[in-house]
Amino acid sequence: MKHLLVCTSLLVAATTLLAQQGPPKSPSTTETAKIGSTAITVTYSSPRVNGRAGHIYTKGGLISRDPHYPVWRAGANAATKLHTDGGITLGSLKVPAGDYTLFVDISDPDNWTLIVNKQTGQWGLSYDAAQDLGKVKMTMTKPSPPVENLKYTITSLGTDRGELKLSWENHAGAVPITAH
Repeated sequence: MKHLLVCTSLLVAATTLLAQQGPPKSPSTTETAKIGSTAITVTYSSPRVNGRAGHIYTKGGLISRDPHYPVWRAGANAATKLHTDGGITLGSLKVPAGDYTLFVDISDPDNWTLIVNKQTGQWGLSYDAAQDLGKVKMTMTKPSPPVENLKYTITSLGTDRGELKLSWENHAGAVPITAH
């Protein structure tokens, strides 16, 4: 009887503790779209600005604490994943079908460079430039209103054309997509 009472007490305590944690601070999410007949998926964790507007991309800001700064994992937690089931071109970068990791160089917060990296499965702060498939400049805009939760969008713009866009806080960077 004592064991049953102890086990029940532990279960109640664990349930209470887990219930108090609430939803994850940077929930995992997926964006999927078809460009032509090619399915493209970006899987990432979405942090919130959470009152840090103006202190995300600056030197001394939130992202500058990462050891690979100014290369950013372009999300939170695990590194951002890109999967394409067919060959695509991002900007001028040819990307064969497969799995990749996305990073963004934010040396200049108003002029981002998207990095497609061949290494996959790493935790977000693990970046090896020797594994880069390539880099492409992003077209920058200022979203209005500011974007609270980091968001990737993949938009079809016609038969084999589209756009990959990353928006967070008061920055958005986009690259055109062409499916082969």
